[in-house]
Amino acid sequence: MSPMDNDNLLKSPQVRDFMTVAVEFCVFTEKAESYKREDILSYYQKISPLLYLKGAVLPPLMPSNPEALQRFVNEHDWERVFNNLRDKIGIENDAVKVARPDDENPGNPVSTVSLAEQISDVYQDMKDCVMLFSKNTDDARENALSEIHKLFGVHWGPRLILIMQAAHDLLYSAQDQNESSIF
Repeated sequence: MSPMDNDNLLKSPQVRDFMTVAVEFCVFTEKAESYKREDILSYYQKISPLLYLKGAVLPPLMPSNPEALQRFVNEHDWERVFNNLRDKIGIENDAVKVARPDDENPGNPVSTVSLAEQISDVYQDMKDCVMLFSKNTDDARENALSEIHKLFGVHWGPRLILIMQAAHDLLYSAQDQNESSIF
């Protein structure tokens, strides 16, 4: 692709929409400890399919200078987000059952995941992309979008599906328990 093609992609509505949702995801995640558990679950139930959709329509992009790729979220940042989410979600955080192949037990199509871990992993990818894109140079923006596009298929895309499923299950299992106790 010529630089002009990349320039047009960087300014496309798909990229603008994706970045808007990614920023919102990061801002909420960084402040999650200030929300109630139900509000956190409700937020991730709604933002996950939106972020997935915005990521799925991102155009592929070949960076002109791949050496400009940078990471910003370090282990300490990830652990802070993870611990805050784990504390807010509570005991059910590690008991979320999802239907997906389990490499360690291929005969069992159901495994458990940590919801806080899945959210923290997506946060890391989104925050790295947002920070690099905000550097406001073509090299940085091209690398941010190229990397986030690549990671969609193998990292954060599948995690968003798990987050949506887990948040849905936790929200509606609590609702079912509340409704059954009324009668």
